[in-house]
Amino acid sequence: MDEEPFEIPDSWKWVKLNDLAEIARGGSPRPIQDYITDNQDGINWIKIGDTSEESKYITSAKEKIKPEGKKHSRFVHAGDFLLTNSMSFGRPYILKIDGCIHDGWLVFANIKECLLQDYLYYALSSAYIYETFSNVAAGSTVKNLKSDTVKQVDFPLPPLSEQKRIVEAIENMYEVLDQIQNNLI
Repeated sequence: MDEEPFEIPDSWKWVKLNDLAEIARGGSPRPIQDYITDNQDGINWIKIGDTSEESKYITSAKEKIKPEGKKHSRFVHAGDFLLTNSMSFGRPYILKIDGCIHDGWLVFANIKECLLQDYLYYALSSAYIYETFSNVAAGSTVKNLKSDTVKQVDFPLPPLSEQKRIVEAIENMYEVLDQIQNNLI
């Protein structure tokens, strides 16, 4: 790297997001209403409306598409990450289901073994990554993240043991915040 965005511990490394996962944009069969189905053999059609801001997981999809729609879309698997790439871009989710995604999503698939799923989630949710995405988003009225741009984002990668400690600290803090909130009700 020419210049590091900020100083990190000696045991950490700066890498590009593309070094950690395969990143690609979704796709939509058109016209979509011709592919929506209620049949049992339908494939989950995962939309941003299937998410909630409070959740880090996508566990269900309200709609399905016909199997032939798969070749016009991007098929994703449980364990992959989805990242919103337009309007309210930069929000990560972890998939708990398989399905197809439209072009309002980026998928992070085949995540490398040097990266814990929960660490990636919290790092992608960080102010640093959001600010970086904001700086590289394209468009004048509606900002969009392009997969080629996201692939080149600098990412601070600690050793696995440190990732685990970071995740535990964050989750412990959320537990404390939940207890405080519950006591206020």
